[in-house]
Amino acid sequence: MANKKSLSPEARAIINSQVSRRAVLAGLGGVAGATALAACGGGASSSGAAKDSVRWANWTLYLDLDESGKHYPSLENFTKTTGINVKYLEDINDNDEFFGKVQGQLKLGEDIGYDLVTPTDWMAGRFIRLGYTQKFDKANIPNAKNIISSLAHPSFDPNRESSLTWQGIMAGFGWNKSVNPKGIKTLDDLFAPQNKGKIVVLSEMRDTIGIIAMSQGVDISKITEAQFMNAVDFLKKKIADGWIRGVKGNEYKEDLISGDASAVIGWSGDMFQLSAENAGKFDFAISESGGTISGDNLLIPSTANADGKANAEKLINYYYEPAIAAEVAAYVNYVCPVDGAQAEMEKIAPDLAKSEFIFPTAKTQSRLHVFRALTPAEETSWTEAFQAAAGN
Repeated sequence: MANKKSLSPEARAIINSQVSRRAVLAGLGGVAGATALAACGGGASSSGAAKDSVRWANWTLYLDLDESGKHYPSLENFTKTTGINVKYLEDINDNDEFFGKVQGQLKLGEDIGYDLVTPTDWMAGRFIRLGYTQKFDKANIPNAKNIISSLAHPSFDPNRESSLTWQGIMAGFGWNKSVNPKGIKTLDDLFAPQNKGKIVVLSEMRDTIGIIAMSQGVDISKITEAQFMNAVDFLKKKIADGWIRGVKGNEYKEDLISGDASAVIGWSGDMFQLSAENAGKFDFAISESGGTISGDNLLIPSTANADGKANAEKLINYYYEPAIAAEVAAYVNYVCPVDGAQAEMEKIAPDLAKSEFIFPTAKTQSRLHVFRALTPAEETSWTEAFQAAAGN
């Protein structure tokens, strides 16, 4: 079984060739790539999972994929070793969009076509708060104990009764090394004269405001409305004074590549790929006052039937096996949530095993914090304030 398994030959090939998510998509090319990926899934079913199957909704390019773009080695190994077929559906493009798609059925208790879904922390919190998830049978997921300490007790699910992180996402400072040769370790470093007008911050409210608030001495796991609004005011002033050129999503990467931006509040996985694809031109660090860590989470919807739930738990347990987690980490390049995966990676890819992007050290983990869950009223009013500051 998985706990005695070394990485598959396919996984070794992926690691050895240092395939990135962006490179795979570019290599597949446009419509052909989309067709190849869609062939692994299909539309949502109107009936519950069969006894020997499980249906998983995930984000695109978020699982180890072979060079043909048609096979997921770790997923195929799961089916081979368990006899459980996985209908893997790359159906999540945006948290709100996905929630809107399934909310009506969840409210009515009708099958949504998935036994496992993968929303981001704040949306996972909404699912749990509304009663749209099932609690895990922990006896079916013994590997849950392997979750890294910084992700073990989020406010939206303190005891991890209904969720486990799929991949972790660190937010901190990214920069062009030639413009910032001394690096960026503090908010003051970010707003150094050479970066004026060339700073981009994330449109993900919890990351940008979280990093600003922590620099102001705030514990973001307990952040108050007054503390949040103070950080929003700081952001608004920096935009008005011409320091920040944009509040953006993933497209901030293009600003760095073009030279329009020299420093960002950005994501570790993006900076890993930018550095690898641009001869080490860029770097990334967690702020001395703390960075944020969030994640996309494995949840079992309230509408999954008994077979779907049991099979989903087996699948979660499989991916929390260190060797399997290492296989995924080698492909996606985000924070691996599984303790022990680094030792597995060291056996075959020492350079990746040393990467702080994938395996933050204990010191780094101690400086990563999860933004607290918001009430529905806070989510509305705080988001409105952030969007107004951003000029939206």
